[in-house]
Amino acid sequence: MHERRLIFLASFLRAVATGLIGVLLGLYLARLAFSPSEIGLTVSFGLAGATVAVFLVGQRADRWGRRRSLIGLSWLAVAGGLGALYFSDLTAILIAAFIGMLNGQGRDRGAALVLEQAILPSTATDTERTRTFAWYNVLQDAGHAFGSGLAALPAWLQAYGGVPDLAAFKLALGLYVLLFAVQALLFARLGPSIEQIQAARPAPLAPDSRRRLTRISALFAIDALAGGFLGAALIAYFFHARFGADAQTIAALFVGARMLNAISHLGAAWLARRIGLVNTMVFTHIPSSLLLMTVAIAPDFPTAAILFLLREGLVEMDVPTRQSYVMAMVRPEERTFASSVTHLVRLGGWAAAPAFAGLLMQTLTLGTPLIIGAVMKIGYDGLLWAAFRRIRPPEEKH
Repeated sequence: MHERRLIFLASFLRAVATGLIGVLLGLYLARLAFSPSEIGLTVSFGLAGATVAVFLVGQRADRWGRRRSLIGLSWLAVAGGLGALYFSDLTAILIAAFIGMLNGQGRDRGAALVLEQAILPSTATDTERTRTFAWYNVLQDAGHAFGSGLAALPAWLQAYGGVPDLAAFKLALGLYVLLFAVQALLFARLGPSIEQIQAARPAPLAPDSRRRLTRISALFAIDALAGGFLGAALIAYFFHARFGADAQTIAALFVGARMLNAISHLGAAWLARRIGLVNTMVFTHIPSSLLLMTVAIAPDFPTAAILFLLREGLVEMDVPTRQSYVMAMVRPEERTFASSVTHLVRLGGWAAAPAFAGLLMQTLTLGTPLIIGAVMKIGYDGLLWAAFRRIRPPEEKH
C-alpha cells in the first residue's frame, strides 16, 4: 500500500544518514581534537535526546498525530546536524547532539522507528507481519550499508577534489542534513490511514500486555546497556586507534557489515517460521556475542575485520523477530505505547553506556568495552529464553 512504500523509502533514507554519521562521528570529532571520553559523551548526549523523543512519542504521538510527529522529528534531526556542522566546541556539540538526536550507534533506533513499527502491523496480516518487518529491516540495513560507504566521502573529496580535511568532513555532514530534510517531505505525503483514533481517555494496558511488556522491557534494558558499549562510532574509533585503519577502510568494512545485516533479516524470517520467534532471537544472538569477544583480542586488522563481519551476519537476526514478537503480544491500540516503552529502555541503556565505554577505552584498553558488551548480551539471551520460550505469538499457536 501507499503508506507502507512511503515508510519504507523514508526509513531507507534515514538509515543512509544513520550509517553515514555512525562511521563519521567518532572520526569527525577526533579531527576536532575531542578525546575518546568526549566522543563517548557526545554519543551519549545524542542518545539521551533520542530517549526523550521516544518517551514523548509514546505518550503523545497518537494524540498529536503520527504524521505530524514524524515530520517534526525529521526537522529536529536537521537542526542537530546543522549544529554539529557549524560548531566545534564541546558544549555546543553536546547541545546539538541532544536536540538533533545525533545517532552514533550506526543503527536506527529512534523515535521515528517507534511510530513506523506501530503503523506497519496494520498494513499486514499476522502471517505476513514478520516478513513485513524483515523487509523493513532489509531496507534499513541496505541504507546503513550505503551510508557507511558514503562515509568514505571525505577521503574521496580530499583525494580527487583537493578539499581540505575538515572541510571534507563538513560536506559529508551536509549530506546527512539533506537526507533528513527529504525524509520530512516524504512523511508529509502520508495519508490519514496511519493515524490511531484516540478515545477521550486512553484505554489501560490489558493485564497480560502489561505483565509481558514489563518483563521483556527489563530484559531489553540489559541488552541495550550492552549494546551501548558497541556503537558504530566507538567501534570505528577502535579500528582506527588499534590498527591504524583510515576512514575509507573503515567505511568499506561497515558497508560489508550492513549488507550482511540486511541479508540476515530475510534469514531470520525464514528461520522464525521453523523454530519460532524467541528461539531465533536467542540462538542467533549468542554466537554473535562470542565472535565479538574475539574481535577485541584479534592480533591484526584483517583478522579482526573477518571476525567482525562474521558477527554482523548474525547479530541483527533478532531485530525483525523482536519487533514482530512485541507487536504480536499486545493489542493494536497498545502498539504505539508498547513500541515506545521497549525503545525507551533500549535508548536509555544506549545513552548511558557510551560515555563509560569511551572512558574505559581511554583508561584501560581499547577492547575492554567489546568484552563487557559481549558478556552482558550472552546473559540477556539466557534470561530471555528462560522467560519467554513458552509465550507464543498467534501464528505459532496452531
